[in-house]
Amino acid sequence: MVRKLTPKQQKFADEYIKSGNAADAARKAGYSKRSARSVGQENLTKPDIKQYIDEQMAEIASRRIMDATEAVELLTRIARGEEKETVISSTPEGVYESRKEADLKTRISAVKEILKRYPGDDKLVKAQIRKAEADADIAEAKASIMNASTDSTEAKVSEYLDKLDDVLGGDSDGN
Repeated sequence: MVRKLTPKQQKFADEYIKSGNAADAARKAGYSKRSARSVGQENLTKPDIKQYIDEQMAEIASRRIMDATEAVELLTRIARGEEKETVISSTPEGVYESRKEADLKTRISAVKEILKRYPGDDKLVKAQIRKAEADADIAEAKASIMNASTDSTEAKVSEYLDKLDDVLGGDSDGN
């Protein structure tokens, strides 16, 4: 049978959890200043108080650490594009905050991480991952080509086409 803590013992335990100092917790709980040190040490040996402190500390620790379900839920929100990233930019006029969707590569990484946690020997899933990675690489290469300045020479465009060839595993000039 678990005995309920007195209000003074409860206050002592709560203060001890905050500070980790038994004498200080005893003083704040209302024990006399002269006996605070010995009462604090004695309270820590009482099973009911010790159990209460241990339970509270375990609860605090469990709230701090993300469990597997939370991690997979977060990765799923990122993969679906539901999770937004806060971007803070500063200009001479002030600081601005905006929210943007995760880029394609980040979303693909999230999907891969989820699939690592739930491995299957599904060839279709592996093929879909390879296709998604290739699509992301192609999109990145195309964006690089589009961003190439108009005054760049054929060498720069050729370099981007070579990258695209590497991603596609073929030859984009038709050869």
